[in-house]
Amino acid sequence: MGDGRGRTAGRWRTAGSALLRVIVVWGVSTLTLLVLAGLLPDFQLQSADGESLTRTAVTAALGAGAFGLLGALVWPVIVRALLLVPALVLGLLVFFLNGSLLLIALWLVPESGAAAEPETAVAVAAVMSAVASATATALAVRDDDAYRRRLYRLASRTRPRGRTAEGAPGPAHGTVFLQLDGVGHRVLREAVVGGLMPTVAQWLDTTHRLTPWRTDWSSQTGASQLGILHGTNEDVPAFRWYEKDTGRLMVSNRPAAAAELQRRAVARTRDGGLLTADGASRGNLFSGGADQLALVLSVAARRGRRNRSRSGYFAYFADPANAVRTAGSFVAEAVREMAQSTRARVRGQQPRVSRGGAYPFIRAFATVVERDVVVAAVMGDMLAGRTAVYADLVAYDEVAHHSGPHGHDTDRVLARLDRSIALIAEVATHAPRPYRVVLLSDHGQSPGPTFASVYGLTLKDLVRAGCGLPVSRRVRRTRSGSEARDAARDALRSALHRPLEDDAGEAAEVDTRRPSEPVVLASGNLGLVSFPGVPHRMTREEIDRVHPALLRTLAGHPGVGFLLVASEEHGSVVLGPDGAEVPVAELGDDGPLAVFGPGAAEVVRRTDRFPHVADIMVNSMYDPATGTVHAFEEQIGSHGGLGGEQGHPFLMSPTDLSAPPEDLVGAERVHRVLRGWLRECAGPQVPLKIAPPPGAVREGFPADGRVVREARD
Repeated sequence: MGDGRGRTAGRWRTAGSALLRVIVVWGVSTLTLLVLAGLLPDFQLQSADGESLTRTAVTAALGAGAFGLLGALVWPVIVRALLLVPALVLGLLVFFLNGSLLLIALWLVPESGAAAEPETAVAVAAVMSAVASATATALAVRDDDAYRRRLYRLASRTRPRGRTAEGAPGPAHGTVFLQLDGVGHRVLREAVVGGLMPTVAQWLDTTHRLTPWRTDWSSQTGASQLGILHGTNEDVPAFRWYEKDTGRLMVSNRPAAAAELQRRAVARTRDGGLLTADGASRGNLFSGGADQLALVLSVAARRGRRNRSRSGYFAYFADPANAVRTAGSFVAEAVREMAQSTRARVRGQQPRVSRGGAYPFIRAFATVVERDVVVAAVMGDMLAGRTAVYADLVAYDEVAHHSGPHGHDTDRVLARLDRSIALIAEVATHAPRPYRVVLLSDHGQSPGPTFASVYGLTLKDLVRAGCGLPVSRRVRRTRSGSEARDAARDALRSALHRPLEDDAGEAAEVDTRRPSEPVVLASGNLGLVSFPGVPHRMTREEIDRVHPALLRTLAGHPGVGFLLVASEEHGSVVLGPDGAEVPVAELGDDGPLAVFGPGAAEVVRRTDRFPHVADIMVNSMYDPATGTVHAFEEQIGSHGGLGGEQGHPFLMSPTDLSAPPEDLVGAERVHRVLRGWLRECAGPQVPLKIAPPPGAVREGFPADGRVVREARD
């Protein structure tokens, strides 16, 4: 009997607290409406002949109440009705639809003289939503149950009805993997020591360990994340490369290419990926086998009901206050970039690259919109109790490409990333299961002026000169390989309903009408030279017969560290400065690769075995005294090849998980470590049926070769 009375009293207290919060939010919204009516000439709450103060206050109260009810009842319906609208269009529509709801709310107030111009209504509605959201959040934070219910609304939008977490029996922990894109081991340590990341510092002092690891030769997100999420990055020689057998230009962060790379990885491993057991993939190039996807590039080119690549946008913008807050931060970040760029130009800062045009808005997308949507999605995943979540935050990588990996600009980004980590940690305390949070990066970034700015010509110009082909008199900018830049562009193309599969600018690098001309591609400080007119990988002897000066020109250039090329006599050889020539089979950590540090020979040998390795692989010089490389793109912080910090990312894990190996090399080994941690946290992975080759039909397999999940008996 006593327990029953206690539960009843508890329910009454909860109901009373909820009612009190509604009344407070209503009162604040009413006051906000009155203040705005006094400040804005095109917004009024009384008729032209004037009304009493009491009547005006009643109009404001009724209008605020109607606006709140419409927001609670109608807004979710509007969002669901706009599921086919591209994400960026939805972001813009949020403001206009919110303004329309305000006009409807004022119209519903009986015998009211309230009126507003449409553009004023948009502004008033934005302020109202922001104030109401801030008030409700402030009140909810003081009430753990209310705070949890408020956050759980986000989770309810991301988990289908009736679905429960599929965590296996045993330890009930879930795991969140947060990838801080481009943040190297040294950068993280310096940020901790310098006080930029207090949350990370506290974790390292109490609950986590920091482990460095080394990337493969291709030190970029496409290769690293494919290996981490899918267990293999075989035959990914660079960020972009040309495939002679298909005549296709592969660019890791193009939706069609990402989908193909993921398909190849699944076929090679015969496994769905790291996230097949109740997983979520947020903001990544690849899905990792997850069911729940948001902002995942490998599915961005697909259309139809099963495409969830933009679902994170809809979940986030379902609360109009989110759009208001993110829009304000977006504008502030764009203005901040313009100011920082202007200051660097006025001071004559070197090295420096162009940061004009659309770049301020691309940076704002990466550091604000992408961050907010991904963090909100991760919060929803945790509150929904998902077993494994992997999310990529690209903010640092984007800014470091253009501002350099060390400095005031990137320091501010690191500080904001730390605040996002702290928010996720706070939400974890309200999740239905305990979570372990693992921080990691996919690569670092190495500083240095661009190859073109130092030597006055691009790698493509140098190759053409070595081939005896005409060279432009004017230095041309080389396309940047920034993940965030291309994500923003693809989002814009999606908003305009333009195809995402190809990039005309990069496809133009391969001119099928001139098969004898070389295709020169840049991936940070790694360059790839291919001759499309020759169906196989050309050997050194063949290249010397057709272009006798080319290899000498490249190997002898002061901006080039070494070349990798096939050889009829030695299988493959590395060519270095001063005529150095070493067969790949005999490579050690001395000779032409000594400056690049331990392990360089092994990763070069591995890449040499790839079917789609370029005819000539070109790695820029590296100065160990300064840590600088020369990117073949317009980047003063770069990654993609060997040399310096770019090849030394980090893995930061809870100490109650097994320690990773001390000498951790390659993304594939990182995948095995993470998979082991998932088993420790939540029991064995849900086993997978092995998918047959595409097109094969066997009993128990779908005809299209999809990987099928099967619950363990």
